[in-house]
Amino acid sequence: MADKKKRRRPADPDSDSIPFKSKLKPDSVILQALKALAAAESTPSASTNPLTLADLSLSQACREVSDLPLSSVQSTIESLVLSLTHSILSGQGLSFSVPSRSSANQLYVPELDRIVLKDKSSLRPYANVSTVRKTTITARILQLIHQLCLKSIHVTKRDLFYTDVKLFQDQTQSDAVLDDVSCILGCTRSSLNVIAAEKGVVVGRLIFSDNGDLIDCTKMGMGGKAIPPNIDRVGDMQSDALFILLVEKDAAYIRLAEDRFYNRFPCIIITAKGQPDVATRLFLRKLKTELKVPVLALVDSDPYGLKILSVYGCGSKNMSYDSANLTTPDIKWLGIRPSDLDKYNIPEQCRLPMTEQDIKTGKDLLEEDFVKKNPGWVEELNLMVKTKQKAEIQALSSFGFQYLSEVYLPLKLQQEDWL
Repeated sequence: MADKKKRRRPADPDSDSIPFKSKLKPDSVILQALKALAAAESTPSASTNPLTLADLSLSQACREVSDLPLSSVQSTIESLVLSLTHSILSGQGLSFSVPSRSSANQLYVPELDRIVLKDKSSLRPYANVSTVRKTTITARILQLIHQLCLKSIHVTKRDLFYTDVKLFQDQTQSDAVLDDVSCILGCTRSSLNVIAAEKGVVVGRLIFSDNGDLIDCTKMGMGGKAIPPNIDRVGDMQSDALFILLVEKDAAYIRLAEDRFYNRFPCIIITAKGQPDVATRLFLRKLKTELKVPVLALVDSDPYGLKILSVYGCGSKNMSYDSANLTTPDIKWLGIRPSDLDKYNIPEQCRLPMTEQDIKTGKDLLEEDFVKKNPGWVEELNLMVKTKQKAEIQALSSFGFQYLSEVYLPLKLQQEDWL
């Protein structure tokens, strides 16, 4: 019936006054550019096998961990305990040799474009007042991991903390020792069967299986599908996406999901809602590796947005021992960039003055090797520090709530404006 027919949304009378909307070309033109980008990404490189740390002759010894089956983790713990027992019986006492994860023991490798851990270790003896408690925590964590191996189950980091609250006192302490244990055993943290609570979400042109259940991410509503904390559950990825859009903030993600941006420009939208967690980093790497599509990043125009981008691309110093599994190479910085503030006429009332800490963080980033490698990043960071201005993605809402999905991103894609 006539009154039940789907009505078209009336044309926006102010569409001509929306900044830069008149510069947009038809979607078909933008899609052609995206198809060319996706084709270039999927073209096999000269070397079919990616470069690894073992392929390089570095002047300094470095260490990396690997994915191990539960049986290997269990046998490694048992061998370690036998070694410790022998040390105690021989009168040398109980002491763990723990790889140092301090900043001084980190190394950026340009050939790999990621941070790795150097091969320096320190002793953690029980018979020392300054280390006795941490040694006890280390032994307790090893005991709990061994139980997980025997039962072949997963627990969250929070579960692990609550097994001995009086000893651990604070979850940050048990979490830190958990990373130490990964280094000691030479395995990834996911090999320990300890996972973090679900945080990241994904929506868009992706179908995958989660523990045998088929998930269609176009039918997950605007909330999207929570990224499984255990990457081993994920398989059978299928997609017709031309790119992956990595979004820093939940608010921007919701805007794009509600507007179904992924249907206008076939893509997969993913966010960790701020600081990237391990599950989201593993999921992003798996997406890019299996689907062979480019990754474009949308972050705030501030030093912390760039730091978040660098964690996805080059790794975090805290988990540099596992950077081979957690980093996604060649992420392109789409926006919001410091040069965009003037380029898109972001109103002054939507720009924020950088604090002294912001400026210090920006200057510290300029000293990082992974930033120096990219002249475009250096130029943008220098501009940010010079102008002392920052802006969030939501600053674009001053032109309209849907300006991000209807004008800014399409124009960025049209102009292939990424670094």
